Amino acid sequence: MSKTPTVYEVARAAQTSTATVSRVLAGNDRVTLDARQRVLRAVDELGYVPSAAAKGLASSRTHMLGLCFPDGSVAGEEEDANYWYDEVIRGMERAARRAGYMLLIAAGHDVGDRKLISTAAGRCDGLVVMSTMADQPTLRRISARTALTVLGSTSLRGDQVDHLTAANDPASYELTAHLCDVHGSRFPAFLAGRNASDSVDRFVGFQRALADRGLYVPTEPAAIGDFTSGAGYRLARDILRSSAPPDGLVCVNDQTAIGALLALDEAVAAGSKRIPVTGFDGVQLGRLGAPRLTTAVQPMHKNGQVAVDLLLRRISDPTASPQHIELPIDIRIGSSCGCNPHLHWKD
Repeated sequence: MSKTPTVYEVARAAQTSTATVSRVLAGNDRVTLDARQRVLRAVDELGYVPSAAAKGLASSRTHMLGLCFPDGSVAGEEEDANYWYDEVIRGMERAARRAGYMLLIAAGHDVGDRKLISTAAGRCDGLVVMSTMADQPTLRRISARTALTVLGSTSLRGDQVDHLTAANDPASYELTAHLCDVHGSRFPAFLAGRNASDSVDRFVGFQRALADRGLYVPTEPAAIGDFTSGAGYRLARDILRSSAPPDGLVCVNDQTAIGALLALDEAVAAGSKRIPVTGFDGVQLGRLGAPRLTTAVQPMHKNGQVAVDLLLRRISDPTASPQHIELPIDIRIGSSCGCNPHLHWKD
């Protein structure tokens, strides 16, 4: 890792005082717009990461690992939280504790919250960031100063950043193939999630499955939501009421699928035909509900554990070659697609 710039260098480049730099980075409003812009420009140009640890510890080690992820509930209405994060956090916390580290969790209210990521990076020895939280230049800047692992982006596979994802494309392909081959779907719809590379990869798998069967391949998802059950309900309700409703629903995650099933129940009660529905992730809520979800089960705890392993490796050897890891996914057949889960499901 290259030499870390200091607050004095930022102040010099911004032609202001270190106190003003501190106020800007702390979000203090008592700074002129011109000074704020000059400080932020200097921070970007120098790649400055504020380090709380360096102020109090000569070793600059905090024995803290961090996780930055988007808090989707802030985007609009009060919705259910993303259960996928809960499982990943548990896996990270256990792995970090075993290694003698504590875990700092930072939920961002805005996609691309550079201030949050920089602040978290300055307080940790290593940081895990969801790919939706920052653009590639920001991630590269952070990785030059702090051990970094990125979760969920296939676009970074050729980059010098440790990267961890799951087999989204092939798992989505298999789920879509199941609807087509077993349940006879010929024009299923894909309910996507916004601002997420995982959703993009899952849609690509959906498209490939349709193309391989000579079926119509949509260029865009049928609808885009925010990964919550409330969004899944609203999206599915509108699609099922359309003049050309689909004959299957492939949902970006389990919570979207759970909401879609509620909308489907209402449609069936009003006289519509029941159609197969699939989820993605394998959260516990999908296993306990009725019908039990047909889904792609992610190794969510392992995501957290492997992310910590990558950070510890990077902390011990900052010059190590970047690792790009794709974890496998297990397809579980439930009854939401019309199958008998007792013939397929493995707990």
